[in-house]
Amino acid sequence: MRQLVADFPIQLHEALVIGQSYKFLSARKDFTNVILTGLGGSGIGGSIVQNFVFDKLKIPFIVNKDYFLPSFVSANSLVIVSSYSGNTEETVAALQTAIKVKATVVCITSGGKIAEIARKKNIDCILLPAGMPPRACVGYSMTQVLFTLKHFGLLKDNFEKDIKASIKLLKDDSKDIQKKAQAVAKKLFEKTPVIYAAADFEGVAIRFRQQLNENSKMLCWHHVIPEMNHNELVGWRDKDKSKAVIILRNEDDYERVQMRIEINKQVFKKYTSNIIEIYSKGKSYWEKAFYFIHLTDWVSVMLADLRGQNATEVKVIDFLKGELAKS
Repeated sequence: MRQLVADFPIQLHEALVIGQSYKFLSARKDFTNVILTGLGGSGIGGSIVQNFVFDKLKIPFIVNKDYFLPSFVSANSLVIVSSYSGNTEETVAALQTAIKVKATVVCITSGGKIAEIARKKNIDCILLPAGMPPRACVGYSMTQVLFTLKHFGLLKDNFEKDIKASIKLLKDDSKDIQKKAQAVAKKLFEKTPVIYAAADFEGVAIRFRQQLNENSKMLCWHHVIPEMNHNELVGWRDKDKSKAVIILRNEDDYERVQMRIEINKQVFKKYTSNIIEIYSKGKSYWEKAFYFIHLTDWVSVMLADLRGQNATEVKVIDFLKGELAKS
């Protein structure tokens, strides 16, 4: 897993090559909505893209993490099916529903049942390199979502330029990123992480939480500002040295959100002295997002080492799938 994290800038470059070379089968048309369906490491890219397109798309962009699709999905919908393995049972079920309602479908996968269905139905299918944990391939899958939106004329943003700038940033700052990640990992050792971010970076916060779950083998939670100011903030009542607050911040976060963060810190300090602020680097949304992803991925594998855990192993998920396969 350490090598996969280290190779993230290379993955982004390869993802650009895949997206630029893929020839779509489906032509442009007017859609009333876009639904990305996918779970875990295959679905988190959709959540991050959803944050990115919030103020860019003129139609709803929904992320679905279930067996079922919303009832409004129709022939006027674009359904992006994201499953790295191609065998995620919830996503396969959602794909079959999308086909039944005659939605325009684009699959993003490395193979499996989804690639097979796509071949039989002559559906767009962007193939990714196989043989890696899905959570280690977010750069591959997320980039293809952006190319899909661009192909259908839904996204005019020059994201390719921003991803290239992100690659340079991550390479240039590689040593500093790992140094910062090591410091954060040490502070989180034997703590329960509580992750906060501005609402427009919630996907990145979720990614961090999921990486701590899967790589570091630990529980944690996340919330966003300003929403947590209307509920969770009240929950901070008991002093607890085992809690560690991590705030993902951008220099250009909305000024009212920044004010809220500073006030929140005053509250947190009453109950824990473990408060960590991580500021992004870069000018564009993607530079900041990929910086956060890369740094926090490093935190998760370094924390796994400190905890004596194998960052790659996910035996409990394999057990769950095995039990489900019996019925």
